[in-house]
Amino acid sequence: MLKRVIKFGTLATFLMALTAEPSLSPAFAAGGGGGGGGGGGDPYSSAYPAPPSSYPQRSGTKATHKVKKTSKQSGIDDPAFGQGYRAAYATIYDRNDYAAAIEQLKALGHDDHPNVANLIGYSYRKLGDYKLSQVWYERALKADPNHVLTWQYYGLWQIEQGNRDQAQYHLSRIAAICGTDCEEYRSLAAALEKPPGTGLVY
Repeated sequence: MLKRVIKFGTLATFLMALTAEPSLSPAFAAGGGGGGGGGGGDPYSSAYPAPPSSYPQRSGTKATHKVKKTSKQSGIDDPAFGQGYRAAYATIYDRNDYAAAIEQLKALGHDDHPNVANLIGYSYRKLGDYKLSQVWYERALKADPNHVLTWQYYGLWQIEQGNRDQAQYHLSRIAAICGTDCEEYRSLAAALEKPPGTGLVY
């Protein structure tokens, strides 16, 4: 009888330890870009990998916050990837060196990751190469159709191109993913409220 109590106690302790153990798998925020929110930058860059977003779920949508693990050590869960991502982010937002940032981001070897593709698209947009910027924004959305920051930055791209109806569509996509109270929605909505031809600083 005493052996059963000890076994049961050991099993219970083990199970409690498993449920209390924090997850070690990396999580990326829906965003990972930056510079689109009126001075906010990437709210997740200082704590790579980022915690999952607290966006409320809307029916029929699911914002992707976690990235699938790869079996390779050089995958996105590799600390070197996080360090490289942070370095590229700093190159963009601290030094405004968009060409160097593009090289750094491509060197990460994860061009298909939505955070990476979004930042490359943003960098090309800041360099004035709207065609390449569009390619990268679309690549980010292909990787994650609910990547809210890409919808925001691509919406800003649409405004800069004079495509206000398209930007309005992007705003509706953001609302479906994170609602109308999230920073991405407010930023794009504010940009749309400005008169056409107003230079954006995002």
